Amino acid sequence: MKIVVLEGSPNKHGSSNLLADQFIRGAEEAGHTVEIIDAAHADLHPCTGCIYCGYEGPCVQKDDMEQFRKQILNADMMVFVTPLYYYGMSAQLKILVDRFCAINSSINRKHMKSALLAAAWNADDWTFESLESHYRTLVRYLNLDDQGVVLGYGCGTVSMTKHSSYPDKAYELGRSV
Repeated sequence: MKIVVLEGSPNKHGSSNLLADQFIRGAEEAGHTVEIIDAAHADLHPCTGCIYCGYEGPCVQKDDMEQFRKQILNADMMVFVTPLYYYGMSAQLKILVDRFCAINSSINRKHMKSALLAAAWNADDWTFESLESHYRTLVRYLNLDDQGVVLGYGCGTVSMTKHSSYPDKAYELGRSV
């Protein structure tokens, strides 16, 4: 299976990307091919809502999205990776997701698999409610087949994350898809 990992952290060596690294290790050990889209460090502009794409066509903006479009549509699975910023996905990942506007129908027809990996400083039981709700909405809207989530509660630093059970959970999720 071809998997595309959509990383949304501006911190390349942060907690959410640590979870992504472990997921990738597990997925590759299971025989899958993995590509990373680093949305936080890409030349990627926000959707303007101009609808030039007609919801399924080329975008008027000339940036990295054309390459990302190919990577996403050639994949069998998308993994959303984000730190929790103000109880939602990072702005960097949200920009990429908003640009799905031009590939909605193609994603929907593929019935791709998906997963969510996230890390947060907060460890309250309600910490991930908004992010989980948004992810579930994307799964439904884009006709994705959810394979699981790893939500790293209390992962405010890389050290905290490394010493938690969440990297192992991400690895196991990667091995299981």
